[in-house]
Amino acid sequence: MAELTADRVERLKDADVFIYHGKIYIPASYTAGAVGSRFLIEMRDNKKIMGTRCVACDLVYVPARSVCKHCFAQLDKWVEVSDRGTLQTYTVAGQANGVQPVDPPIIYGVVLLDGASTGLVHMISGVDFEKLAVGMRVKAVFAEKRVGSILDIKYFAPL
Repeated sequence: MAELTADRVERLKDADVFIYHGKIYIPASYTAGAVGSRFLIEMRDNKKIMGTRCVACDLVYVPARSVCKHCFAQLDKWVEVSDRGTLQTYTVAGQANGVQPVDPPIIYGVVLLDGASTGLVHMISGVDFEKLAVGMRVKAVFAEKRVGSILDIKYFAPL
């Protein structure tokens, strides 16, 4: 890390404000919370995709969430959904950036899993660009080594 030297620090005129020119490393970590953790642990340990169901609205949220977005009810009923679903939409990322887990081109899609009411955004692989189509059926391909991450689903492949 760069040192806090006079040539890197600037004081704004007539103000008690300083600007540091450079990068500061700030280590941070966060939790997925109780609901997100259970969702990820089920994928890691059991290769199961779980959602939470709103009994009032009869909606199943995947990824799981704790509150219904329509009626604001607490969601505490867990249901397993299928690892198969329908591709609702997709896009192709052709340029690399720091958050992509693999090299481009990457196909990102929204998959409506059988038994779910909401789509799951994830990568699509194992299909030629020319054969991509909204409505195509896909199946989750789980990573061999799972760590409790959304990337425990390696990608969705066509059926």
